[in-house]
Amino acid sequence: MKQIHTFIDHTNLKPNATEADIHQLCEEASLYNFAAVCVNSHWVSLCSNLLDCSQGHVCSVVGFPLGACLSTVKADEAALAFDKGALEIDMVMNIGAAKSGQWYTVQEDIIAVRKAVPHAILKVILECCLLADDEKYRACKVAEGCGVDFIKTSTGFSSGGATIEDVRLMRRYVKPEIGIKAAGGIRTYKDALAMIEAGATRLGCSAGVQIYKEQQEALQKAGT
Repeated sequence: MKQIHTFIDHTNLKPNATEADIHQLCEEASLYNFAAVCVNSHWVSLCSNLLDCSQGHVCSVVGFPLGACLSTVKADEAALAFDKGALEIDMVMNIGAAKSGQWYTVQEDIIAVRKAVPHAILKVILECCLLADDEKYRACKVAEGCGVDFIKTSTGFSSGGATIEDVRLMRRYVKPEIGIKAAGGIRTYKDALAMIEAGATRLGCSAGVQIYKEQQEALQKAGT
């Protein structure tokens, strides 16, 4: 089992997050060597100034949390965030288009962002709690065809977060080289381990420090 910190996108997407909160987020990411910090685009410049790539990537959300804005807006937001230092982009797909069966629109939306940030790590948030299983399948295959790097379960701001079942489905639906990011409701080491065992390769969580400490305690007990 890898050290848990290598899976964690240390996250603060709260609308009331303050500059002090973001400083703390970056300090913790640096101290525990998390994979990335995940923030709203307003905070990307600050995070980029506080961290370097050896301390984890800066990740910005785009079209968050609804995914309902114009594709050009998402593309511009992604490009601006990348220019300010976000090497990873978590975009919310057009959920309403998916629910309407407008898969070409979903595809064009993702392609617009992919073209805007060709060198960024691109993750597409499906918001699985709002999709039927056949829609999850179609969303996974569309995202895969658009050249994304990860598909992601949830924003954490809708009616549900990551589930073991959804992670397993996503892992089955896409090729092995595409990562799976589980996010929403992952609060304990037990939660995190279950998601990884189901196929997750990244974890979006605000409880990263607690999860890391719980793993260290488990490793110490196993060694005694």
